Amino acid sequence: MTELLSFLKAILMIPGLSGHETQVMRFLEDRWSPSVDELSCSRLGSLHGLKNGSSPSPRPSMLLTAHMDAIGLIVTRIEQGFLHIDAIGGVDPRVLPGQAVSVHGRRDLPGVIAMPPARLLPPGTGDGAIDLPHLLVDVGLPPADVANMVRVGDLVSFESDPVEMSGEFVSGRALDNRVSLAALTLCLEELQDRTHTWDVWAVASVQEETSHAGAAASAFQLRPALAVTVDTTFAKGPGADDWQTFELGQGPTLGYGPNIHPALFHRFKELAEDLEIPHATEFMPTTSDTDGMAIQVTAEGIPNMVLSIPIRYIHTPVEMVAMSDIQRCGRLLAEFVASLEVDFLQDWTWDK
Repeated sequence: MTELLSFLKAILMIPGLSGHETQVMRFLEDRWSPSVDELSCSRLGSLHGLKNGSSPSPRPSMLLTAHMDAIGLIVTRIEQGFLHIDAIGGVDPRVLPGQAVSVHGRRDLPGVIAMPPARLLPPGTGDGAIDLPHLLVDVGLPPADVANMVRVGDLVSFESDPVEMSGEFVSGRALDNRVSLAALTLCLEELQDRTHTWDVWAVASVQEETSHAGAAASAFQLRPALAVTVDTTFAKGPGADDWQTFELGQGPTLGYGPNIHPALFHRFKELAEDLEIPHATEFMPTTSDTDGMAIQVTAEGIPNMVLSIPIRYIHTPVEMVAMSDIQRCGRLLAEFVASLEVDFLQDWTWDK
């Protein structure tokens, strides 16, 4: 648990906003290098790690993917030394006022997100949550210095260190989706001592929060026979207690719906039950809203499964996860890879 926690804390501290993930990719290159046979980078910047299977060539390959980009902000205008901002990905403006940020200009500048007094806002605007057009970033410098150090288009990331909570929970920014990268890394490390017949492509994809472009491009390039997408889902919390939310510390969720191939769902469910790994079925009536959507319809179509790790307060700087859920997800992935027969796809149909 200690090593996994250290890994998670380290990767959470890297900004890696959508479309700007290179620092995260370099971090993962170092960590994945001992666990894979080959490392490469896609044309869009996704990291590909190949772990060769043991069956005779040509052998089937699978894709295990988790996205490495995070939500954040971008500078859209500079006025009298204050920065106007817009969202990269799904940012909820209700949580922004008072947040500490880092402005990635000519050098990184600490800043805070502030809002004007309600009396200075347009009528009715100050009665509830303040939307992004009325929020400002203050870096505490004179306008001339700001003009020299910051440009329109510079990135702004949340500046909150990970916090170890009671009960082996962790809170912080970018848990969506760095927790899934931690599970995927754990899977690769466990497979070092296991035999598996299939080739395994581990992919840390880019741009999930904005377009799913990274996963789509990698799936088209690698053409796996099947894919498993690892992402996060909604944990139960204040005001979130319906069928679409899941308990922290009770294991990963198994996606089930049109975006998921039934044979993969049943294989994962049987495996989790046999291994006594706590899990829940996550019903996805339309799509999974993950990279799995793009992967499923790549080329002729790729059978897809979605595993998710519950987190509270998703898309905020204080997301929360149970470390045990990351461990269980990583173990389930590794056991799936190790258990897969080389002819698993033979005679497959959608209903099977």
